[in-house]
Amino acid sequence: MEAIKTLWNFFQNEILGMRWLNRLIGTILTACGLDTTGKIGASVQFFLYDTLKIMILLGLLILIISYIQSYFPPERTKKILGRFHGIGANVLAALLGTVTPFCSCSSIPLFMGFTGAGLPLGVTFSFLISSPMVDLGSLVLLMSIFGWKVAVIYVILGLIIAVAGGTLIEKLHLENQVEEFIRQAHAVDVPREELHFKNRIQYACGQVVSTAKKVFPYVLIGVAVGAVIHNWIPQDFIVKLLGENNAFGVVLATIAGVPMYADIFGTIPIAEALLEKGALLGVVLSFMMAVTTLSLPSMIMLRKAVKPKLLGIFIAICTAGIILVGYCFNLIQPFII
Repeated sequence: MEAIKTLWNFFQNEILGMRWLNRLIGTILTACGLDTTGKIGASVQFFLYDTLKIMILLGLLILIISYIQSYFPPERTKKILGRFHGIGANVLAALLGTVTPFCSCSSIPLFMGFTGAGLPLGVTFSFLISSPMVDLGSLVLLMSIFGWKVAVIYVILGLIIAVAGGTLIEKLHLENQVEEFIRQAHAVDVPREELHFKNRIQYACGQVVSTAKKVFPYVLIGVAVGAVIHNWIPQDFIVKLLGENNAFGVVLATIAGVPMYADIFGTIPIAEALLEKGALLGVVLSFMMAVTTLSLPSMIMLRKAVKPKLLGIFIAICTAGIILVGYCFNLIQPFII
């Protein structure tokens, strides 16, 4: 058992966490005459390490996930979902959301297509919630920072929010709250040529380049913010604002995350820095969920497809779920970290 634990710690720290890269960068910076124990040197080391680590993981994850995604084009996904009914369809939609794009703005066009194709509204909303919140990339990245327990619980709770939210929207019978041009759209089944292994690899590599170009600016911003929090903001301030003495820390973090636009890759360095400074785990994860699921640009885009009442219900369901998840993690933090 001890050997297994040792191997797992090595995998988590050196493979997923790339601690070797942090040591290498520190050695290089020290050789260049930069004091990595000072604020400036530590900030530079944090920035270089997190940027390289995230982009390397990003490339590998997108390559794998995009290859899997090549088996689930919108037409096939629609047919698969159309075979299921009730809560089973919501569960399947939430699971399919884990192998689709990494941000909510990318998921909304798929949501519009599924809704226009006649899939139940609750099913399409389960997909819309899970896609940016609990993709497979978030599982690996969270595991590299917070450990497997946090990552697995995060994904499970995110899927529960997606299934529960979609089921509730289905029960409310809000089909008339979808904009007319979406409801009147008629999906056309276009025969799709079956891809071979080489084609799938080419597709996956193309997705790596395309997504990396789109995500890179947000990663830089996120890492820069994380470096500032990690090395320049006093720990007492973070603990006072987002620590256990502030009962409203989860609510504040959720509200703070809404105006931002990023994906899981951009929020990871901020979350890592906040946690190291003394913020509670639930506060950090609520911030990440709010940024990836309820960003203002995404809500503006979604408003083009649904009416204000449905948009408000969607935001309320997601916000309540995120806050609940945050407080749950605060309660169980001593047992999983």
